[in-house]
Amino acid sequence: MFENKTILVTGGTGSFGHSFVPLTLKRHNPAKVIIYSRDEMKQWEMAKLFQDDPRVRFFIGDVRDRDRLYRAFDGVDYVVHAAATKIVPTAEYNPFECIKTNVNGAMNVIDAAIDKGVTGVVALSTDKASSPVNLYGASKLASDKLFVAGNAYAGKQDTKFSVVRYGNVMGSRGSVIPFFLSIKDTGVLPITDPRMTRFMISLEQGVELVWHAFGDMQGGEVYVKKIPSMKLTDIARVIAPDAEQKIVGVRPGEKIHEQMVGLEDAPYTFEYDEHFKILPNINGWERDSARIKDGRRVRPDFVYSSDNNSDWMDDCALAEWIAANTDRIGAV
Repeated sequence: MFENKTILVTGGTGSFGHSFVPLTLKRHNPAKVIIYSRDEMKQWEMAKLFQDDPRVRFFIGDVRDRDRLYRAFDGVDYVVHAAATKIVPTAEYNPFECIKTNVNGAMNVIDAAIDKGVTGVVALSTDKASSPVNLYGASKLASDKLFVAGNAYAGKQDTKFSVVRYGNVMGSRGSVIPFFLSIKDTGVLPITDPRMTRFMISLEQGVELVWHAFGDMQGGEVYVKKIPSMKLTDIARVIAPDAEQKIVGVRPGEKIHEQMVGLEDAPYTFEYDEHFKILPNINGWERDSARIKDGRRVRPDFVYSSDNNSDWMDDCALAEWIAANTDRIGAV
């Protein structure tokens, strides 16, 4: 699918891009992978990792800048939209900036993709977009809706848009595992709420879900990866078994449990061996056999959240993952 094609990744210097780029170069041999982002220092550091591979290019730009996107999308076949303002408290305290990137930026990506004849766009979403309680989640829900509707908005153009949604990425910069590792020697780990649970997904699993979406999508689908859950207190215990767990309270806009498929989505959600697929409830697409394929409709009261999950990661599995990924945790 990607053989000799050009792929552009918005926000490509982030955690996702650092996994997507080398894995895609190795597995699919594209002609070119373009990293589009606004931070020149992150691009400078990332370029060192690929200095011997002429297929990797870098393009300074912001998804808020419509004209710059149009220039960057020239000749691009596929786009992965990973750029976002995503730290929950940051979005709560800087709401206008969050909207400019997550909503206005999504609109710019959609327009540029259609007008430049991009074949397919996969936008990265988050569990927080399902029944959102914070601005980040609400902005990403709006973004998801925009990308789904983009398939009709495209008119006679052939550009397809879909979304992938997953939860806490293990070891990514700013996430709980590197945070706990960085302070474990203090003897105290802060716990926001002892009931708190989180989905656990590796970056490699996230990349594979994006690949699957590009190969499977007809346009408008939201793909949700099946992944295990874990309690925050258990994560803390694995990382620092002798540390005190101090309850500090929930941060502004933070959820106790992550949710990726809500009750309202259940009538349009189908189950597959390794993922769920939420079909758009517009234009009759939720009844389209080409989108459903071999999916099994979930029960009407289905909710996929980190507390009611049937799959749980145990202490040994997390400890083994940390040991195997020590050099990468928190690096990007």
